[in-house]
Amino acid sequence: MFAKTLQNFTQNPKNDILSGLTVALALVPEAVAFSFVAGVDPLVGLYGAFIMGLVTALFGGRPGMISGATGAMAVVMVHLIQKGNEVGLTLAEPVQNLGLQWLFITLLFVGAIQIMAGVFKLGKFVRLIPHPVMMGFVNGLAIVIFLSQLGLFKETRGTVPQWISGLDLWVMLALVGLTMGIMFGLPKITKKLPAALIAIIVVAAITIFGGLDVSTVGSFIRDGGGSGLKGSLPMFQTQIFGFIETLDGHWGLIFSTAFILAAVGLIESLMTLNLIDEMTETRGSGNRECVAQGGANILNGLFGGMGGCAMIGQSIINVSSGGRGRLSGATAAIALLCFVLFGAPLIEQIPIAALVGVMFMVVIGTFAWSSFRILHKIPVSDAIVLITVSAVTVWLDLAIAVFIGVVMSALVFAWKNATRIRARKRIKEDGTKVYEIWGPLFFGSTTAFNSKFDVSSDPDSVEIDFIESKISDHSGVEAVRNIANKYLDNGKQIKLTHLSPDCKALLLKWNPEFETIIKNSVEDPRYYVVTDTLDAEA
Repeated sequence: MFAKTLQNFTQNPKNDILSGLTVALALVPEAVAFSFVAGVDPLVGLYGAFIMGLVTALFGGRPGMISGATGAMAVVMVHLIQKGNEVGLTLAEPVQNLGLQWLFITLLFVGAIQIMAGVFKLGKFVRLIPHPVMMGFVNGLAIVIFLSQLGLFKETRGTVPQWISGLDLWVMLALVGLTMGIMFGLPKITKKLPAALIAIIVVAAITIFGGLDVSTVGSFIRDGGGSGLKGSLPMFQTQIFGFIETLDGHWGLIFSTAFILAAVGLIESLMTLNLIDEMTETRGSGNRECVAQGGANILNGLFGGMGGCAMIGQSIINVSSGGRGRLSGATAAIALLCFVLFGAPLIEQIPIAALVGVMFMVVIGTFAWSSFRILHKIPVSDAIVLITVSAVTVWLDLAIAVFIGVVMSALVFAWKNATRIRARKRIKEDGTKVYEIWGPLFFGSTTAFNSKFDVSSDPDSVEIDFIESKISDHSGVEAVRNIANKYLDNGKQIKLTHLSPDCKALLLKWNPEFETIIKNSVEDPRYYVVTDTLDAEA
C-alpha cells in the first residue's frame, strides 16, 4: 500500500501541485464562510480544512478528492455550539465559548463512528444509491453552491448586510465575468496551465495594480467579525478533557449531534467519491475513505479544527485542473496552512470576485444539464425522485435528501416488482393442477401470490412450480409455507418443485413434514434468501 501511495505522489507532480494551489485559494473563503455559519472563529475553520485535507489526501480512498470544512456539517454544529455557549455562561465560573469545546469533544465521537463504518465496510452501501438520486444530489448541490456565492455580493453597512449596487456591482460582475472567461478560454489555447489559478492571478493583479476598491478575502473576514488569516500552527487542545464534566445532562445532545455529523459527512464524502470516480473513470475505496474521514475528524477535535468532509466543489476544481493524485490534495492542505502562517497579507488581497467566478464555473460543471434532456424520457417515478432530491438538498440538507430519495426509489422498486408476479395454470393428464409461478416473491408480492390460488375448488392433487420465480425474503418463504399448509389442511396433496436449497432448508426447519411434499431436481435454482439462514442451517 505504501509503494502504491508513493507511486501516486510521483505520477503527475506538476499538475498536482498547480491544481493544489488553485484549490487552496478557493478553500480560503469557503472555510471562512462556513466558520461564520457554525459560529466559530475563521481560524478554526481554516485549521479544520487543513487537517481534513491533509489526512484524507494521504490516507483516503479517493486520490484527487478534496476534503475540508463544509456547510452541510456547519449547519448541524450551530445548535450544539449555541447550547454550549449558553451553558458556559450559567456555570459558577462562567466559561466563554464553551460550545467550541463541546464541538471538539463531539468530533472525537464523530471520528469514531466514521472509523467503525469503514471497519465494518459500510461504505459499499453507497453503491445502492440509484442514478436519479445521484443526479438529484449533483443538481441540488450545484444550486446550493450557486446560492452560497450570492451572499458574497453583499456588503455590511453598520450591522446589516446589503446587496451591493451601482458601480461596485458592475465592477464585481466584470471581474467575475473575466474570471469565467479565462477559465473557459484558456484550456482551448493550452492545457498545460490550470485555468482557475491563472484566472485568480490575473484578476488579482488587475485589482491590486489598478488600485480598484473591491471586496477582498481580508475585507470579507473582517466584515464577518474575524481578525484576519494570520495564525499559528494548530495546538493540541488539552483543555477539552477538563470540560467533560460540563456535559452532565447534555450527553444526549453530544451523541445525537455526533451521529448526524458522522452520517452527513459520510454521505457527502461517499457521494462525492462516486462522482469523482465517474469523472476520472477510476474507482476509489469507500471503506478506506470512511476510516480516513474518521481519523481526520478525531484529529480536528484534538487540534482545534471544526471538522468536515469531502467538498464537491473543490474536488471538481482539482480534477478539472489536472489534479488526479494524492499530491494535489496534500499540496492544497499544506498551502492553506502556509497562507495562515506566512501568506496572510498577500492572500487577503485576492478579490472575492475571482473566487466567485471560479465557483460559478464549478456550478456550471457540476450541474447535470443532461437531466433536462432526459427528464421526459425516463419513467415518471425516476423524474419525481430526481426533482425531489434536488429540491430537498436545497431546502433542507444533503443527508435528508439522499435518504428520502433512496426510500422513494426503494418503494417504487418494491411496488413495481410486487405487481409482476403471475401464475400460469394448467392441468396434467393425471388431473394434477399445476401453478407455474413467474416473478419475484417477496414481502410486497405475497398478497398477489395468495390471490392466485383457489384451495377449496382445486382438485385433490396440486403442484406449485417455482422454476421461473425467485423467493427473495422471509415473507416469501412464509407465504409458500402458509399456502402449502392450507392445501394439507383441506386433505389435498401438494407438491413444491424447483425451490432453492435455501428455501427448502427454511421450510423444513418450520415444517419437517414438508420433506414429503418438496421435490428435488437437478434443475432446482440456487440463490439465497434474505433472512436468518444461519439459524436455518443450525
